[in-house]
Amino acid sequence: MLNKFSETIYYMPNQDEKDRPTLGLVCGDQYSLIIDCGNSVQHAKDFLLEIEKLNVPPVKYVVITHAHWDHFLGMNEFDATVIANSQTNELLKTWQSYTFDDSSLQTYAQTKSMSDKCIEIIQAEIPNRDSFKLNSPHIIFEKTLTLDLGNKICILEKINSTHSDDATIVYIPDEKVIFLGDCVYSTTTNSIFHYKHSLLLPMIEDIQKYNAETFILGHESICDSNEMENFWKELKAASEAAKSSSLENAIESFKLENKRNPNDDELFFIKAFVNDHIIQN
Repeated sequence: MLNKFSETIYYMPNQDEKDRPTLGLVCGDQYSLIIDCGNSVQHAKDFLLEIEKLNVPPVKYVVITHAHWDHFLGMNEFDATVIANSQTNELLKTWQSYTFDDSSLQTYAQTKSMSDKCIEIIQAEIPNRDSFKLNSPHIIFEKTLTLDLGNKICILEKINSTHSDDATIVYIPDEKVIFLGDCVYSTTTNSIFHYKHSLLLPMIEDIQKYNAETFILGHESICDSNEMENFWKELKAASEAAKSSSLENAIESFKLENKRNPNDDELFFIKAFVNDHIIQN
């Protein structure tokens, strides 16, 4: 079901057990905008069925926040103009070349082109896979794009991100709401999860320049400004503690600086920043 944030903003919450990210709906006087396409045909259809229950303007635009499969594989279900930044568009071209029959999926599994979870979702939630081909976005932008839905402005921007190189955020100024997709999360390289030291502060700066009071993230609940500020604080403290590839040294540095042990979230972040040193070395 859809959660109603305001008279003009709704979102379908993430479902971790199905690897489904949060999907957003922003409504103006004339048109509506969807944020992310879902991880499958079924996910997209479930979202569209919920929208049909609302008395909202027709969906004119769909924006993809980044080119990870769980955010775009439902793209074909939307009769709307699909928008992506230029880097996301380039990454999607690989997926547009894929075929999705069982033999192809087996090959992608062996070459690790797709994760096991991705293949499981495709097999369960994309019918007619033998003929399925991913569509292309219709509008490609470079850095920023402003949309007017009718007395409802939406600002799209490609920003620095610790999660992917092609992150797009969506800011709705009149409600001070920002859809972040997955941009604030860690990433994985060679099966090692890590937070990118070099992009942490640039990312925070890119997000904080918007006067947002509500933050809607891809894989967890909605956050207010206090919760987000605490999140930034924990990330910065973990980053500052992790000065090398030694986890033990990082934890000791954190204790000395903060006069306490790290909490569970901070410990996770410390490990991720230590892993980044390992990756860089």
